[in-house]
Amino acid sequence: MPMLAVWRGRYERLLEWVVIALMAALAVEVTVGVLYRSFGASLVWYDEVASILLAWLTFYGSALAAAKRAHIGCPEVIALLPPAARVAARCLAELLVIGFFLLVGWMGYTILGVLATDHLVSLPEVPVSYVQSVVPIGAALVVVAELLTLPQALARARVAHPAEATGQSAH
Repeated sequence: MPMLAVWRGRYERLLEWVVIALMAALAVEVTVGVLYRSFGASLVWYDEVASILLAWLTFYGSALAAAKRAHIGCPEVIALLPPAARVAARCLAELLVIGFFLLVGWMGYTILGVLATDHLVSLPEVPVSYVQSVVPIGAALVVVAELLTLPQALARARVAHPAEATGQSAH
């Protein structure tokens, strides 16, 4: 197995475990919040922490989807193109995705400086910059996922049969 495939697999597993942990934390936090509320003792930080966990889950889940090449796309349209055009279209799509997430990461990092002195309302000991750090981290994780899966995506774009280019079996 090529070394890149090994690293891609490890990266996927790491992201899977992070996503599982975030999902479990969110489920536990929401369940505890509902139980406390049903007994008339609402947790002050419940809503804020739930929304933060959901945002983190979204960013890390997006990176996992990128690592699995599971984001919504139009592979059937690309598969109809001739092989050279498929490769060019794939390269353009990759450049746009990577460029977009580099921009998101850069802007997210820039905003961390602006938020450096802010703290959460319900948990004043937690800085907002810690919470918002998921934006540049998530963007970087997506870029890494795109780069790790790029050779496989380009190889699929070079395949002669359209069904093989989409990853489907030809019947």
